[in-house]
Amino acid sequence: MPSLAIVILNYNRADLLADCLESIYAAPTRCALDVWVVDNASSDGSAAMVRARFPQSRLIESPVNGGYSYGNNLALRELLQIADCRLQIADVCNLQSAIPDYVMLLNNDTVVPAGALDALVGYLEGHPEVGAVGPKLLLPDGSLDLACRRSFPTPEVALYRMLGLSRIFPKSPRFARYNMTYLDPDQETEVDALVGACMLVRGGVLREVGLLDEQFFMYGEDLDWAYRIKQYGWRIVYHPRAVVYHYKRAASTRSAIPSIRAFYEAMRIFHRKHYAATTPAPLNVLIELGITLKELLALGRNYLLPPAARRVG
Repeated sequence: MPSLAIVILNYNRADLLADCLESIYAAPTRCALDVWVVDNASSDGSAAMVRARFPQSRLIESPVNGGYSYGNNLALRELLQIADCRLQIADVCNLQSAIPDYVMLLNNDTVVPAGALDALVGYLEGHPEVGAVGPKLLLPDGSLDLACRRSFPTPEVALYRMLGLSRIFPKSPRFARYNMTYLDPDQETEVDALVGACMLVRGGVLREVGLLDEQFFMYGEDLDWAYRIKQYGWRIVYHPRAVVYHYKRAASTRSAIPSIRAFYEAMRIFHRKHYAATTPAPLNVLIELGITLKELLALGRNYLLPPAARRVG
């Protein structure tokens, strides 16, 4: 029986977290399941709710809200440390043997239908060359969460998005490359990146690639992780036969301005880390200016909206 560790990060959304955990435990899986909840210093009683209603989960209470990468890394690091301790006790030579076979990052604002976990694990079981797989993520209105299958935001792709060409030509394989809107949502396809809202990776990939980059406070860390996974030669696949529901932006809308700033700062960090060194200096300047302009426009739009309608991006 394969082993699966699910890591769920939470900040002040006990209501959504409860729904997420209930959906996971509602249906048995063909995996040995281990659920880790990391609470990022919530003040709404989230941790107490987990202890009372889901004692079978492993709860980590962070004294600070260090962001998405920081919080998830608390559990991922613990998984690696437990694996190392077991190896030392057992004197086992294979470093990957004590890590869970599969590790999933899952948002607290998701609901996991019966069979979805088995479908994702089953896909990796049957495709040993694939290092990470993600499901079809559906928003509350039934539409596709476009972030669940993406290309990397190379300078060219970023330029198309900044100029609005991806929206004008959503069926163009060239201009709409980032969110791949030219493809049928039910078409399985190899992608550059998935979204951290629901992303399953091999335990061995976690050992090989390492933790999330904590330069990213919120947003961009999943793109960066996928980039590094691909650098190690693994394939990444969007698998639409597995469906998960995502109440997207449920947390970030409560603090729209900081979330917007974090979103565009993540774009800067990703570009500087992976593309700036090989991009001509004038184009780097244009990209940085474009990101700043988009950020200012997003902040302005949100400022003019009523609080209930404010959002990120």
